[in-house]
Amino acid sequence: MVKEEKQENRGSVEFQVFSFTNKIRRLASHLELHKKDFSSERGLRRLLGKRQRLLAYLAKKNRVRYKKLISQLDIREKI
Repeated sequence: MVKEEKQENRGSVEFQVFSFTNKIRRLASHLELHKKDFSSERGLRRLLGKRQRLLAYLAKKNRVRYKKLISQLDIREKI
C-alpha cells in the first residue's frame, strides 16, 4: 500500500479516508492504555465524524469506489 500512496492523489477522498483510518487505529490503541485521556477521546470522535462524512460523500458520488475502499480498509458499512 506504500507504493499506492505515492502514486495516489493525496487530496482524493480515498487517500483522506485511508489517512483518517490510520490515525483512528493509532488513537484507539493509545486509548486502550490511557483510558482517562479524554482530550484524545474527543479527537478520536472528531476523526470518526470526519471519516464518516467523507465516506457518505463517496458513497453518494461513486458507490463502486466506496465499496472497494471499505473492503480494503476493513471498515464496517454504515446502514
